[in-house]
Amino acid sequence: MLAADPLTVPLTRLNARTAKALGKLGLETSGDLLRHYPRRYAEPGTLTDMASLRVGEHVTVVAEVVRSSLRPTAQGRGLLQSTITDGHSRIELTFFASHVKKLEWRQGQLRPGRRGLFTGEVSLYRDTLQLMHPECRLFGADEDGHDEDEALVEAGRPIPVYPAVAGFESWKVAQAVRTVLDPLREEDVPDPVPGHLLARDGLPTLVEALRLVHVPQDEAQWQRGRARLRYEEALVLQAELARRRARVAREEAVARPRRADGLLDAFDARLPFTLTAGQRAVGEEVAAELAAPRPMQRLLQGEVGSGKTVVALRAMLQVVDAGGQAALLAPTEVLAAQHARTLRALLGDLADGGFLGGATLATRVALLTGSLPVAARRAAMLDAASGAAGIVVGTHALLSPDVQFAELGLVVVDEQHRFGVEQRDALRAKAGSTPHTLVMTATPIPRTVAMTVFGDLETSVLSEVPAGRQGITTHTVPADNPRWTDRTWQRVREEVDGGGRAYVVCPRIDGDATAGDPADEDGTDLVAAADPTVGAPDAGQRRPLRAVLDVAEELRARPDLAGIGIGVLHGRLAPEEKDRAFAAFGSGQTPVLVSTTVVEVGVDVPDATVMVVLDADRFGLSQLHQLRGRVGRGSRPGLCLLVSAAAQGTDAHTRLETLAATTDGFELAALDLELRHEGDVLGAAQHGRGSSLRLLRVTRDADVIATARTDARALVDQDADLDAWPALQAAIEASLAGEREEFLERA
Repeated sequence: MLAADPLTVPLTRLNARTAKALGKLGLETSGDLLRHYPRRYAEPGTLTDMASLRVGEHVTVVAEVVRSSLRPTAQGRGLLQSTITDGHSRIELTFFASHVKKLEWRQGQLRPGRRGLFTGEVSLYRDTLQLMHPECRLFGADEDGHDEDEALVEAGRPIPVYPAVAGFESWKVAQAVRTVLDPLREEDVPDPVPGHLLARDGLPTLVEALRLVHVPQDEAQWQRGRARLRYEEALVLQAELARRRARVAREEAVARPRRADGLLDAFDARLPFTLTAGQRAVGEEVAAELAAPRPMQRLLQGEVGSGKTVVALRAMLQVVDAGGQAALLAPTEVLAAQHARTLRALLGDLADGGFLGGATLATRVALLTGSLPVAARRAAMLDAASGAAGIVVGTHALLSPDVQFAELGLVVVDEQHRFGVEQRDALRAKAGSTPHTLVMTATPIPRTVAMTVFGDLETSVLSEVPAGRQGITTHTVPADNPRWTDRTWQRVREEVDGGGRAYVVCPRIDGDATAGDPADEDGTDLVAAADPTVGAPDAGQRRPLRAVLDVAEELRARPDLAGIGIGVLHGRLAPEEKDRAFAAFGSGQTPVLVSTTVVEVGVDVPDATVMVVLDADRFGLSQLHQLRGRVGRGSRPGLCLLVSAAAQGTDAHTRLETLAATTDGFELAALDLELRHEGDVLGAAQHGRGSSLRLLRVTRDADVIATARTDARALVDQDADLDAWPALQAAIEASLAGEREEFLERA
């Protein structure tokens, strides 16, 4: 049993004002405060570059006082104005008081030549930047009751600069940290990192690391402390992932070995194309795991158009051959219907089991969605329950309590991030024993992200594109250049006249709303889902975003598209309307389809050759790459036109140019992650800097994550439940509390 952890002591033990201020930073306990690491360190001898300061920023700068002037105002109040500099730029400090005498102490503090930390909000007065009533802490000052020698020693150290709030500045956070940190004893604080790992790598203990980070003597010390704490974060996450992997390995599953002369052999014999080397290699990995009496847990990710569906289908057929069934769970009805059509087309008469014309070995592919007519739904449910359908494709409707399977052996989850833990487990619970699981994602994931977030799954990667696929050319089109935009629609006309199809993707359904358009089936606001890092203008200056309904009418009125059928597809349409719109597009009846991003993943129309994305700067790189992957899937080359009003030199324009320069999805995903940041890999935030991982960055710390993963596996191999390391157990529970644990489950 662990002794009481001093890091769990509530901050209310400090004075009420301090506890209230720290509460605004989300800090409730001593541990929260000590894990509130400095965002940077100021060196007393190094002045802040003040040229980059912006009006409205709340800043802390290291600067030198140039001059100070104290005088009465016309109203008889006291006015103190001091100028500080970084050696190049200057900024004014302004203080008012009811009388001059009340500012004399401050003037004495701000003597020319003194250096210190100055904190406040940057404002502009008569074209001059200023800090009004800033907090000041001068190096070597005796203001806190320390003797002068001690103050000078303090002034010579790196100065931690903390995330703070107005009225409770960085150095006040530092004082609160010292109040908690100074009395800590090594023996009182449980260390999540096992002692043998600390000894192996010469890492400091937890208490020592906290002191190195919060009270460093030099840069080498805080770097050493941060390195240890970064490794700890990686180890805690990887230990839980390894523990989950071990739990699954202890479960029993029905082995589904490959059967000679079965459905899979028949399917392989009639494939009209040759599998890529990657498809064959991954297929062998999956086949071997399905044949084992332990549940397969595998992530299959791949480049756009790399053939993940064929790999998944071959796995499903192996399970059907072995007497089981496979369920494919898709996030939207459009994608579920597309999967069902694709599987039936690939199988041919092998999907007509029990019907006239069906092959001897045939099974059935059933589609089950919430909007099916009653008779069709009953038929699909009967096929699933009786086992007549070896493959059942569906949306959340598969999770309904009245949907039963005869012998569920494999669960394939497409776009796993769209599903919560309860939904996935509800489907798995329909199996008599733990089913095998194959998770597919169409978004290439950088290695470090996969290692961090999907660490409890074995990962397979498909990077090759099947033979016969033509390349895709990508161009950016300035939205404010009529000649270029006219040429965009002329190119659409040329492609359609040549037998092609064209997608036109918009960020909104209609142009009336300014926000909150539930443009997708799951209610996603596409503008909110679009990349927020592009720096959209203020709401008052924001240009209207292009909308499906408006754009469709505009295109129908264009002379250069006269006679061409133009369809629409979006999440508000009824399911039968979506099916009709998609069928008309595929057949060529309406060869131009104006759509939301509902076509982003899984949609496969071989004749589609053009993808036009309007307001392309409002989408992330990975999302644009997925949209681009909808064209060029047949024997004809693809063309992607990114229409954007983003000005040259902006981040948004640079991102689009980067997309145009490469079709390597893994390279783009890594860049997208670098630009957008990984967000909170243990929380709901899907982008941005906020993260429950305070120091670990998946974009930077691949080596740390890899080491921690190896160490975590070794610990779990010794003790699957980590009972031998209770401090590590406690750290896992604290780190994965609440929503964070559910997010990890989704991963």
